[in-house]
Amino acid sequence: PSVLDSFALLSGQLNTLNKVLKHEKTPLLRNQVIIPLVLSPDRDEEIMRQTEGRVPVFSHEVVPDHLRTKPDPEVEEQEKQLITDAARISPDVAQKQIQSLNKMCSNLLEKISKEERESESGGLRQNKQTFNPADTNALVAAVAFGKGLSNRRPPASGGSVQSGQPGAGAIIAGASGMQQVPMSGAPAQQQPMLAGVQMAQAGQPGK
Repeated sequence: PSVLDSFALLSGQLNTLNKVLKHEKTPLLRNQVIIPLVLSPDRDEEIMRQTEGRVPVFSHEVVPDHLRTKPDPEVEEQEKQLITDAARISPDVAQKQIQSLNKMCSNLLEKISKEERESESGGLRQNKQTFNPADTNALVAAVAFGKGLSNRRPPASGGSVQSGQPGAGAIIAGASGMQQVPMSGAPAQQQPMLAGVQMAQAGQPGK
C-alpha cells in the first residue's frame, strides 16, 4: 500500500506539472536562458552521478562549452561554406557523386570481407593437422629400435670363404644381401660404406 500511495502521489504531481507546462501562459522553456549560480573548481559527486561521469566539475572552464546553444564561429563558417557549395551542385551531378561514392564504399566492403575470409581460411589451414601421429611414432620406433621389422634374411648368394675362418661366410652373405636389399629412406652413398664395414669385420672369427 505504501508503494501504491507513493506512486499515486508521483503520478498526480507529474500530471499537474504537465498541465502547467502546457498552459498557454507558460513561456517555452527553449526560450529561457540557463544561468549558472554556483561555479566551483572542486569535484562534484552529484554532477558526476547526473552526467554519468562525463562532467567531474562545474567550473568557469566547462560552463561555456556545456551551456552553449550555438557552435563555434569557425564551425558556423565551415557549415555555411558547405551549404553554399552544395547549393551550386546540380541534382544530376550530385546523384552521380552519390553513386560513385556508394560504388567505392561497396568495393571497399568487398575487399574487407575478402581479406577476412582469406585470413579465416589461412588460420584454418594452419590449424589443420597434416600428419598422422601414429604413423610418425611407428616410423620412429622402427628406425630407432627396429620395432616391426622382419628378422628373415635373404638367401646367401656366392662368395667363397677361406677355411679357418668360421662364421665369415654368413656375414659376407649377409653383407651382400644388404647390398642387394637397400633400406628405405637411407641414402645410396651410405650402402657401400655399410657393406665395407661388414667386410672388414668378416676377418674376425666368431663375429
